[in-house]
Amino acid sequence: MAKKTKTVYVCQECGYESPKWMGQCICGAWGSFVEEKVDLEPENDPRSRNARGLGGAGSFGTGGGRTIKPSVLRKVGSADYERISTGIGELDRVLGGGLVKGSLVLISGEPGIGKSTLIVQAAAHIAKNCTVLYVSGEESEEQIKMRADRVCPDLGDSLYVMSETNMENIENAVDDLKPSFLIIDSIQTMYTGELDSAPGSVSQVRACGNILMKYGKTRNIPVFIVAHVTKSGDLAGPKIVEHLVDCVLNFTGERDHDIRILRAFKNRFGTASEIGAFQMGEDGLTEITDLSASFLENTDEQAEGSVITAVYEGSRPVLLEVQALTSSSGVQFARRTAVGIDNQRLAMILAVIEKKLGMFMGDQDVYVNVVGGLRPDSTSVDLGVALAIYSSMRGITPGRRMIAVGEVGLTGDLRSCQNADRIAAEAAKLGYSEIIMPARNASKIAKDGMDIKVTGVKNIYEAVNAFKN
Repeated sequence: MAKKTKTVYVCQECGYESPKWMGQCICGAWGSFVEEKVDLEPENDPRSRNARGLGGAGSFGTGGGRTIKPSVLRKVGSADYERISTGIGELDRVLGGGLVKGSLVLISGEPGIGKSTLIVQAAAHIAKNCTVLYVSGEESEEQIKMRADRVCPDLGDSLYVMSETNMENIENAVDDLKPSFLIIDSIQTMYTGELDSAPGSVSQVRACGNILMKYGKTRNIPVFIVAHVTKSGDLAGPKIVEHLVDCVLNFTGERDHDIRILRAFKNRFGTASEIGAFQMGEDGLTEITDLSASFLENTDEQAEGSVITAVYEGSRPVLLEVQALTSSSGVQFARRTAVGIDNQRLAMILAVIEKKLGMFMGDQDVYVNVVGGLRPDSTSVDLGVALAIYSSMRGITPGRRMIAVGEVGLTGDLRSCQNADRIAAEAAKLGYSEIIMPARNASKIAKDGMDIKVTGVKNIYEAVNAFKN
């Protein structure tokens, strides 16, 4: 008997289903609905999604026949999560200390950035102590073996690979092998036979995500899921998948640089702002323990338009170089180009420079670049960007090795930044002689024992005077 289906319209952002097409979803997204075919299953059919549930793992209703009762929060015991080390220190740092059993980890990144390489290396390390199943819907088993031979010198007998896209076949393999770690590469290639829609559709991605969550929670094994990204760099597929998993990681890097940054955007078992640093080479990814030194390898000599600034990422300070170039514009509208810095943030800093320092920038092309490919989210780099632009505009190069941190406000005042004392300590360790920072931060830093000159400034005008004197 042929399956009975109906047409629904599913929002790609939140997964909301509507019987008719809508211009705007209830989540606020415009033009996000796509047409999907779904099965018409009776409510009492044990194969239906409503009856199947997840056995109490985040599902509503009876949850497979059990009666679910609310618990008193005060009497709920604290869980002691058991972690599995991946053998890669930077990856363990981002995960919060290792993989938690029963957790779902989603990793995304541009094609060719190194996601599969990192996962193969982690799988090889974990396979030394337990069984690992690597399921790929994009590559054959021979292709996975070729990559593993290149990046993993020692492959054990506990690492299994499987080229499959059907979730029912994967479930059978998991039941037979009983792995301690499951890898799915990638979720956009997976499908379940219970739906007629194509792999990668909103319905399939959402259904496969639910099945994988059921795998991890009921079998108490960590599941690593690889996901594609859109042209804008956002995670492809419905947003409900990001809410479903326990940890969301993003792997970034520039094509012309060998540094790769792994950043946690969501982590239920650790810090959500932690980053890990890797260097891509012929033998795969290697860890970078001293990230600041990697970004500052060519800054021994002071250069015009170059300023060292810093951000605090997760649990460590990172020093980086900001370069700026200003030149007379030959057209009516001057260019504003930024790499690593938000364009709107750059426009705001230029407006403050014009208003508070009296420097006309309307006829100047301005180019700003963060060296190394890092894209800092913190506003503590504002002062470094402003001083780099000023240095290029005025042709001034400071005669000492110094760094500058602080958020620039619209009034020209400098707002304090977090963990300024640790940033100052990192700058002193790398041999810098002076750090310019907001006065509030400078007043809180214990100058005793600090082998660096701390200069506190209240506004951008005082910062410029401290920079050029």
